[in-house]
Amino acid sequence: MPKSVFPVALLSIERGWEKFKMKKNFKLIVAALILFVFIGTFVFLWQKSQPQPVLYEEFTPQMTDLRKVTVVTGKIEPRNEVNVKPQISGIITEIMKEAGDMVQAGEIIAKVKVVPDMNQLANAQARVRLASINVKQAKVNFDRQKALYDKGLVSGDEYDKIRQSYNQANEEVMAAQDNLEVVRDGVSKNNANTSSTLIRSTISGLVLNVPVKVGNTVILSNTFNDGTTIASVANMNDLIFRGNIDETEVGQLVVGMPMKITIGALQDTHLQASLEYVSPKAVENNGANQFEIKAAVRGVNNHQIRSGYSANAEIVLASASHVLTVPESAIEFSGNNTYVYVVNGKDKNKTYTRKKVVTGLSDGLNIQIKQGVSAKDKVRGPKIVKDKADK
Repeated sequence: MPKSVFPVALLSIERGWEKFKMKKNFKLIVAALILFVFIGTFVFLWQKSQPQPVLYEEFTPQMTDLRKVTVVTGKIEPRNEVNVKPQISGIITEIMKEAGDMVQAGEIIAKVKVVPDMNQLANAQARVRLASINVKQAKVNFDRQKALYDKGLVSGDEYDKIRQSYNQANEEVMAAQDNLEVVRDGVSKNNANTSSTLIRSTISGLVLNVPVKVGNTVILSNTFNDGTTIASVANMNDLIFRGNIDETEVGQLVVGMPMKITIGALQDTHLQASLEYVSPKAVENNGANQFEIKAAVRGVNNHQIRSGYSANAEIVLASASHVLTVPESAIEFSGNNTYVYVVNGKDKNKTYTRKKVVTGLSDGLNIQIKQGVSAKDKVRGPKIVKDKADK
């Protein structure tokens, strides 16, 4: 072999060996990575499979005031709302007041033009004619009797009887004429100041509604219908709250209990009220038995309250001052008994002892502890649930 060929062959062998070592190292690196991923996955799954320690909230009993409060939904209404109705049937010719106006008792709200009943009108006219005939005959008799009396031919008793009959006939003419005017016009000359064609308010207050317009036909109230309402009037300084309370709470109500009223349309307005009525009979509302309550609202003079405002009434059903309390979530209810778990020890040595307690008033969040634990104890609450992001 020539000398020039040997170095070339040696160089080729060295390069081949280097390539072989590089491939071997690459395979080792890949294998190591796969093994690392496998071991890491195994460790991760093993850690996830291990039971996690259960953590609980802990509370220290506190001395505080408790109030059991219920909220009743209802409306604000005037105590007395009067519907003003006509005393005759007819047509509205003029309206003096509108909703929102103040009105005094006896003040005119509207005027009505009478539409006479034809039968009544015919009877009234016939009565006038008959009365006119009778008065003419009575006058003839009176004149004849008076002439005889003046000559001394009849006694005074007979003369007085004839004169009385004549006066009665005159009164009947006037009564028949008044009746005709009332039937035809709704008012007579002799009672113009008390005319039934003038619709007057029966109370002083605020006009809440005038449901009629000029030209509307109205009818008077009778046995067969309620009549047409000309206006609704109420004293808005004498208001009540009306609502319904559930039967589970009605037994704790006492007439005279204070209430705090919050009006939905006036969130910044809070009024005081006192309970004055609890219905003796339940009404069914959405499958639940409820009782109607009414409360007198006070201090409305400085507020513009409208009839029908939705409102909430807050009633304190029971209260306790300076009592030992814990969150109600720390209480375990078992039949008629109640228990708490008292915390013993610290950190990893912590244990919980189940202890019977006597509870009292609850406001839905905190509950009174009468016996069983003291302010020095610490009680266990519900489990601490971590968010998924913390896991």
